Amino acid sequence: MRPPARRGRRLTLPALLSLLTCSLAFALVSKDVKKEVKQSKNLEKSGISEKNDVDLKGIAFVIQSQSNSFHAKKAEQLKQSILKQAADLTQEVPRVLLLHQLAQQEGAWTILPLLPHFSVTYSRNSSWIFFCEEETRIQIPQLLQALRRYDPSKEWFLGKALHDEESTIIHHYAFSENPTVFKYPDFAAGWALSIPLVNKLTKRLKSESLKSDFTIDLKYEIALYIWDRGDGPPLTPVPEFCTDGVDSSCATAFHSFLPLCGNPVKKKDIFVAVKTCKKFHGDRIPIVKQTWAGQAGHIEYYSDYADSSVPTVDLGIPNTERGHCGKTFAILERFLNHSYDKIAWLVIVDDDTLISISRLQHLLSCYDASEPVFLGERYGYGLGTGGYSYVTGGGGMVFSREAIRRLLASKCRCYSNDAPDDMVLGMCFSGLGVPVTHSPLFHQARPVDYPKDYLSHQVPISFHKHWNIDPVKVYFTWLAPSEEDRARQETREGFKEEL
Repeated sequence: MRPPARRGRRLTLPALLSLLTCSLAFALVSKDVKKEVKQSKNLEKSGISEKNDVDLKGIAFVIQSQSNSFHAKKAEQLKQSILKQAADLTQEVPRVLLLHQLAQQEGAWTILPLLPHFSVTYSRNSSWIFFCEEETRIQIPQLLQALRRYDPSKEWFLGKALHDEESTIIHHYAFSENPTVFKYPDFAAGWALSIPLVNKLTKRLKSESLKSDFTIDLKYEIALYIWDRGDGPPLTPVPEFCTDGVDSSCATAFHSFLPLCGNPVKKKDIFVAVKTCKKFHGDRIPIVKQTWAGQAGHIEYYSDYADSSVPTVDLGIPNTERGHCGKTFAILERFLNHSYDKIAWLVIVDDDTLISISRLQHLLSCYDASEPVFLGERYGYGLGTGGYSYVTGGGGMVFSREAIRRLLASKCRCYSNDAPDDMVLGMCFSGLGVPVTHSPLFHQARPVDYPKDYLSHQVPISFHKHWNIDPVKVYFTWLAPSEEDRARQETREGFKEEL
């Protein structure tokens, strides 16, 4: 079965099956939170009750952390916040686990392979596994109060519900008749599995292997696996699991800001490579120049044809209709060996990628360019059978110079010029022990492919594709520098985390 097209080209790996998904979301406003809390308290007949005794020792917290030094530090800060709150409540210290420390396997971030471990380790002395992101803020008393409404002897899948607003290729047009009916959790708000459900899923995992070759939108795919075509529980929305934090009943919140760790990286320290070809010089390149190109300190356009009007650089690699591995590796070698040897960062984008360089400058301030950093929106291939993670190319791929040095020093190369470049890079870096660093601020799809409520708690860095949209309008609506950006950053700099 041939996977659906991505970035306007087809993958050539015959074994690939595509479940293209991107993160979507559904947000609750304060008034709705209060209403739903009241309603949920009246659902005793569904197994929901105020009487279930849950304390902190009955919850295993799992922070969905990453091994990169910046992310590991943020996760550790959240862990200490949870432990401090437990001490203040004079409760027994809970188990707080960092995902990247639980297993060295490539696919640990996809959660499902770790469920057997959770079942064996926590089924006798815990009621819940509570998952959250490193930037999720948790109010322990409110979390305990919320979980007490749900009978932990039953199978529960709890979270803040997201749903597709219309059927989309990124979720393989699933539930096309009414895409709003299928709910999946916003990881930023936290989500929880009862131990009976963990045990049930573990039995299923042991009896049948994971079928999907691709991991694209983890939130969606976990919900789809748990639902199991109606044989498993659907997501139960919990109004106290919040991302806006506007209500005092919220057990969780998620602060929307760009990471900033000191001064933003200077433009001169970022080199931008745009992949293009002759047939797109006349329509896509003018849009790049009309929107974000002016933000870049160094930018070059790499093509199969030297066009002085752009200008473009002919790398000597013929254009291919599918993957562009040969072109991408030629860009990497040119950057490392022939261009601007003092520049710390390389960004490779497609000619139909829309990106905010100024926001990228802020984000990169949190990463050490002397480390091998491979950054972007993380996908996975064959992770159930020992595959690899990769950065999907359409949203932009960011490399530290050290990552490129290690890659090119190895013997890992394209097996053909038209191999999928992002996947080959993922395979190579995996073999080198260089993990993908994931940021949800890079987007493989267009803004219309995500619910507005989900994007409202993001400060996006990129979107991809011009199909059926006005890309100039999209750029100036979502990505152009604005007063709001500056206000957000001032808020971020003045924000004191309650740790």
